[in-house]
Amino acid sequence: MNPGRASGFLARLFCISLFALVPLAGAQAAFEACADYFPQGQPPALQLPGLQVRDICFDSFAVLHSGKTKTPVYAVEKLNRERLLAARDEQRTNRFYEEARLPRRERARLEDYKDSGYDRGHMAPAGDMPNPDAMAQSFSLANVVPQVQSHNRKTWNRIERDTRRYAMRAKGDVYVFTGPWFSGPPTLIGSGVWVPEYLWKLVYDPATGRAWVHWSRNSSGQPVLPPIGYDEFVRRTGLRLLPETAAVRP
Repeated sequence: MNPGRASGFLARLFCISLFALVPLAGAQAAFEACADYFPQGQPPALQLPGLQVRDICFDSFAVLHSGKTKTPVYAVEKLNRERLLAARDEQRTNRFYEEARLPRRERARLEDYKDSGYDRGHMAPAGDMPNPDAMAQSFSLANVVPQVQSHNRKTWNRIERDTRRYAMRAKGDVYVFTGPWFSGPPTLIGSGVWVPEYLWKLVYDPATGRAWVHWSRNSSGQPVLPPIGYDEFVRRTGLRLLPETAAVRP
């Protein structure tokens, strides 16, 4: 096996071992206080060996957090026109804070990002938040990942705006999952916060049965590429986030 193929194989093996996701048949899903943020009120029932996951409910979004990576596995929101109209009047606070509901050893710290060269990139965007409490909560470090500055402020900002634009036109609620993806041994900052190689955003509109995923490398100079399909996203990640009964058009 040549070195290039060997390194690619090792990266895939790393991902498989870390994100070996197995559906939990008949398991009681978490997020009991905020299941309404999920399609059909059904949080994904998944095993994530070694990721030290904890569910956190906020006023307008929820996060499945990994104490291993000290980042979200995903954040989830339920968007609609009413919520996004309210969000237009909210002022961004920019007051990031450490998530006290997480054990100290599992959470990112403010000093982790200091002089790291990375932005604190929201998974559930501040621009989606419909009231002051939700806006303040979006700055929890449990809701952010280390993101390349130009990617956060240009490429990803456009993807977030395009998602809001779609949700404003939709006939009903639109469900949005957003998260990082690590495809090999990670770059670390601070006390061990993992830097993702990719970011993804899954958009699901139950009224039309449409689902698509923005998949974007966390680096500078990235264009906004055409989204991939839900089945391709599941193939890449193993993350089956929508209910089996959800009608997803191919």
